[in-house]
This record gives sequence, structure tokens and C-alpha cells, in this order.
Amino acid sequence: MKETAEPVNKEMNHLQLLIQRMAGLESRYDPGICMLRSPFSSPGYHTTLNQAEFIHSTRDSLSYALGLLDTELARYEQRAFDIIRQVISLQDTDRSHATFGIWSWFYEEPLHQMAPPDWNWADFCGSRLVQAIARHGYRFPDGLREDMIHSIDYACEAIIRRNVGPDYTNIAIIGAFVTRIAGEQLGREDYAAYGLERLRKLYAHTMEHGAFKEYNSPVYTYIAILELSKLQSETTDSTVKALTGELLDLTWKTVAGYYHPATAQWSGPHSRSYGALLNEQSKAFLQMATGGAVKFFPWKELPYEEEWYRSGIHCPPAYLAGFTSPETKEVRQLLEGEGKGEGQMDGGKWAVTYMTPQFSIGSFTHSDLWNQRRPLVVYADNHGQPAYIRLRCLHDGYDYCSARFKSLQEAGHLLFGVDFITDGGDTHPNLDRTGGIIEAADLRLRLEIGGCLDGIIAGPTEEGAGIIIGGTAFNLTTWFAAFSGHAGAVRSWAWEIHNAEDSINIDMILYTGPSRSIDFTSLQQAALVFSLEVQPEEEDEVYAEPVLEMTDDGRGLRVNSSGRDGGFLLQLNPGPAK
Repeated sequence: MKETAEPVNKEMNHLQLLIQRMAGLESRYDPGICMLRSPFSSPGYHTTLNQAEFIHSTRDSLSYALGLLDTELARYEQRAFDIIRQVISLQDTDRSHATFGIWSWFYEEPLHQMAPPDWNWADFCGSRLVQAIARHGYRFPDGLREDMIHSIDYACEAIIRRNVGPDYTNIAIIGAFVTRIAGEQLGREDYAAYGLERLRKLYAHTMEHGAFKEYNSPVYTYIAILELSKLQSETTDSTVKALTGELLDLTWKTVAGYYHPATAQWSGPHSRSYGALLNEQSKAFLQMATGGAVKFFPWKELPYEEEWYRSGIHCPPAYLAGFTSPETKEVRQLLEGEGKGEGQMDGGKWAVTYMTPQFSIGSFTHSDLWNQRRPLVVYADNHGQPAYIRLRCLHDGYDYCSARFKSLQEAGHLLFGVDFITDGGDTHPNLDRTGGIIEAADLRLRLEIGGCLDGIIAGPTEEGAGIIIGGTAFNLTTWFAAFSGHAGAVRSWAWEIHNAEDSINIDMILYTGPSRSIDFTSLQQAALVFSLEVQPEEEDEVYAEPVLEMTDDGRGLRVNSSGRDGGFLLQLNPGPAK
């Protein structure tokens, strides 16, 4: 799975790995279009394409072009110029358009066909062009260099016009990078001043809250480290270097604090995540950044990314021990609110994580259940391989955003509830609002077990279900369940256990049958309360039953751990759409 090693990277040759990476992309270059060709994939929003087999990505093509130039190999130079010239031609240069200064995702889909266009592409594409002109501007033909300068100007104007706030972390960083470095390279003091001020706002916001808005997100923390490192490496300004240095220190402290050595996973909860287990890119990034303190690949076979070249990415030595030294600890981080208490009823949003050498369990005090959220996630050592447990709510097989999660966690005991809102989205928090009514052939809660499934035992119990992973036993208990007031409402609240190809699914079915309308605004009751806990070794460590109380108006359910202040309130009757 992984090895541990001293934090050195004498075996790592960045230039050699970059050249190897460029050679690996050779077969994907399309000389007819002068862009990089990729299999089509989509998150389900922004793009209207759904039948394409292959696409040509503007952002990925510019990354490829920059990587070609960074090799300093003469044979790649003309190809890089051709790609940049082509992608520049796809930018919206009409200032009367709302999309001025941005690009579409794909060559195959013009901006006006996207629904909606993605304004982040001014930042993503602009950053590649800024790096290309900063590192290789002297190599470009005069005409192309002038075109690049105009394109960078347009991207900067779009970024400044949009002016995202510091709570949109990755775009706040990338926009600061584009404008600051463009200002330094092109002699534009207005761009440089804007970039510095944007960085200062991000710094103040982050230090005030003690964390980025996208808290403990494997994908967005990676982007933050990458882009802050680029900014620190490319800038000549001491103030920018100091601000980025402090932000990077805070970020690496978070990464090292959540890394779980036994499973080689990034402990939850995650505000945004694209997968349950670390992907190859994340593993390679951690190996490179820690200099081999964690080692997943032979150095010569490291799946290198062209963006890492000359980016100055490294984990501070003070945090390397977090990647190799197992320990038992609890981490509590206030993310929003005043933090008077750690329960939902006391205000504030907390992230809570409990880690031992064998497992980690993390939760948010409240969250939606969008497919990119991980408000309840467990990682457990399955005899040297990682396994995970995560909670989902599925509407016809896809994660349902209008299911809402609330919890209290103390060490390895998690008390949590699920209720439903009527003014939220279906597959996305705000792009496809339901109005409280959905068409469904299936609606269920799922505790999904994945990763290495060898030897895992999952079975029903009188109160819920039991799970054994490696040497660790988990108990799932149902304390309250109601989903009533629609035709076909389920009367039995037992968990069903199904073995799938790559997961073990513990499901509580809310509805299954012919497709029908479920109107949450008219349900009599819709709320569920459970606990998930590591089975205690001693009988006197058994947790008491939770305290459940109806609100005076009968529309809510107060949930609390016995003898503990705080608790959370579930909306027992969703009521009319707001």
C-alpha cells in the first residue's frame, strides 16, 4: 500500500519526470485542431454535451502547452505555440458580453451553448498563459506574444469585474495569482495592486476563521497548495511571499493533522471531495511534497503532473511527522458561527474528527448530502489496506442534495440525524431546485462500505446493523425513523444489506416502486435519527440512549446525547416550500 521513508527526494528528477509526462501525452495531441484530446466526462452541470465520446479541453490544452515549453526541448516549441494560438482564439473578446474574457470548457461547445458558462475559466486559462509568458515570453514570436498579452488582459478584466470573495477559496487564490503576476510581468500596476489586495482579503478571512471555506477538502486543499506555491514562486514581491508563506503553513498543518498513516487516507469530514479514497494524483502529490515521507510509487514511476514543475511545492519539515506517526487524538474546528457550543442548537458549524492508529471517524455538525460532501466518513485499517464508510441519501441512485445531515460526535461515538428541506436542489445545491417535489422510483439512505472489502463482516442487528473491519467493530443503531404521508410509504425501518461489485451497501429504503411524485411539503413526518459508534471494549463505556423530544408545535425533533449540552434540531415536518 505505502512505505515510509526519510523526508528526502534525492531520487526525484523533476525535469526528467516532466519530459516523461509530455511523452505520455503525445498520443492525445490532435494536430488537426492543435489541442489535447480527452475522453468526455462531465459533472452534470455547465456543459450541455452528453453524447460526445471525446472532447478538446481549453484548460488541459494550455497546461500541456506550458509543460511542453517547460521541458526546454526545441522539438516541442512550435507545438506549444500552435496550441496557445488556437486556445487564445476561443476566448470571448467582446466587452459587451457577460462572458467577456472567459473560455468555454471544450472546443466542441461554444460559450453560448453552455448552461451556464463557467466564469472560473478566466482564472484557470489565464493562470497558464501568465506562467507561459513569465517563464518563456522571450521565446514567443512577436505576433503571438502580443496576442497573449491581450488575452491575459481580457482574463484579468474578467477576473476583476467578477471580483469573487475570499470564501471562494481556490478561485480567490487563482485570481490573485493571475492578476498579481500579470501585473508584475506586464508592468500593470492596477493588476498587481488588485492581486495583492485580493490576497490580503483571503489571508484576513482565512486567519479569522482558522481554515479555508472548503474545509479539509482533498481536492480544493490540493489546489490551494498548488496555486499558493505558484504565486510564492513566481512573485518578486516580499509582501506576497510572506502572505502566501503563512497561508501555506496553515494549509499543510491541516493536511498533516488529518492524514491517517495506517490507511494512508485523508481523514474526514470533507466539505468537498470527488472520491472516497485518495486517487493516484493525490498520492503522487503527497509523495512529492513530503519528499518521500509517504511513498506510494517508485520515483521513476511517479504519475507526475506538469503543473508541479517549478511550482515550489513542499511540506514544511515541522509537519512531516504527521504523515508517519500514528496517534490517538480528537480534532475540533469551528467553521462558522460564534462557537458557544458544539451542537446545532447552540449555533456554529463544527468539524469533528477522532483518530486512532486503527481508524478515523469524522463529521460535520450540519451539512447537506450533495455528492461532493462527506459529512460522515470513516476510514479503517483492513489488515493493511484502507476501507471506508460514508453516509449517502440516494434519489434514483444519485445523491439527493435536499437531504440534510446533523450530528453530535464525541470520540468514536456519532449521533446523527437526517431531515429534508423544500427549497434546495436535487443533484446540485442550487442549480436544480426541486420546490419540494420530486419524481422518484427509489429514495433511500445508504451507509456505503468501500475500499478493500476482504474479510469485512456486515450484518443486521435488532437495532440496526453491525460492521467489522479488520479488528474494529462498528454499531449502527436506529433511534427514530419517520417518512410518512405519501402513497407507498415504507412501514418497516430495518436496514437491508446488499453486496455490490465494489461496495457493501447498508440501506434504509424510504420508498421504492413505480415512479411517483413525492411532495415533501405535504409529508406528515420526515426525519430519522441514528448512531454510529465504535464498539466499546468495556461495558462501562457503553453510551446512553439519546434524548429525543418533540418541539411544542410538533414540527421539530430535539436530539441530544444524554447528559450533554447542545444537541441538534430536526425538521420533523418539512412544511410548505419557502
